[in-house]
Amino acid sequence: MKQPIYTGAWGNCHIQGIAVDRKQGYIYYSFTTKLVKATMNGEIVGSLDGLVGHLGCIAFNEQDGCVWGSLEYKNDSIGKGILGAIGSDAAFEDAFYIARIEVDRIDRVGIPADQSDIMKCVYLREVVEDYNATVTDKEGREHLHRYGCSGIDGLTFAPFPGMTEKDGMYLYVAYGVYGDESRSDNDHQVLLCYDVKEWKRYLAPLDQTAMHQSGPDIPERKFFVYTGNTRYGVQNLEYDRYTNAVFMAVYRGGKSQFANYDLFAADWSKAPVKARLAGMEEEGETLSLLPMGQRDGESQIYGWRFPHGATGLYSFGDGNWLISENRRTDAGQCGYIFQYVWDEKHPFLTKG
Repeated sequence: MKQPIYTGAWGNCHIQGIAVDRKQGYIYYSFTTKLVKATMNGEIVGSLDGLVGHLGCIAFNEQDGCVWGSLEYKNDSIGKGILGAIGSDAAFEDAFYIARIEVDRIDRVGIPADQSDIMKCVYLREVVEDYNATVTDKEGREHLHRYGCSGIDGLTFAPFPGMTEKDGMYLYVAYGVYGDESRSDNDHQVLLCYDVKEWKRYLAPLDQTAMHQSGPDIPERKFFVYTGNTRYGVQNLEYDRYTNAVFMAVYRGGKSQFANYDLFAADWSKAPVKARLAGMEEEGETLSLLPMGQRDGESQIYGWRFPHGATGLYSFGDGNWLISENRRTDAGQCGYIFQYVWDEKHPFLTKG
């Protein structure tokens, strides 16, 4: 494997996530409106193009050989920014999906995503409802978007918290969270848990002119991780069996009462605990942070200041990682994928 892996330049939208098929020797990049397939030496094999939504964090599912990713269509500043970047005048309703992509069928550059059944999607009704909700805070003020939900981004496969991989693997998708500093109900990362083994009944090709609503009514579980507010929530979510944790790379928040770290890790060795949610008048299933890295003396929140990871994290499960770094060039947005090794303090050190 080359160090670093160069992704190639892919237009005006930056890299969102990476996934690896170690058995076949392929690496995948999400570039917002397309998925790129390459060898581990960086040779481009093909791409799935033409999305007008936001393909975010991705993960390779060893159970079915597919890449799964978060896919959102919305009319806020992010959605309008994407349409502007690709020169599209598309109109659509706010909708949030999990995309499953049969990547073994990607054999050339430029396969149209909306003219193929390579990609099928499942509609996430829970996200749509929280995104569209109006809530009242403790002071009686009304806010749009329950929990500050701005959609979805981070995604990974992991066992149930407190259990092992032998007990089964689940899909987890993290909310994007608006960085609104005027409210107190947006200081958690929200993780939805789904069992995808029975999702064949929901999977359907996506028509971007008439998007379907085939999907489960509710998730298996809904977890809350107290980190303090972040700007657009978890960008990349990655399960690491080496530390038995789920890492959350974010864009740093701006609330002065928090340390505002760039990276957090939920402790996956501990089962969820039902508790009152900080800043809210409700209870939820909470997950603890891994007690590593720096601990903020005021909030007691653990995390790290680490400048990379929000555009791609991949754990090999043995202490070795791949981490993306975004670049902007005259030829377009691109990325370099570097090898890192786990180090609790830093928390990653470049390898080689």
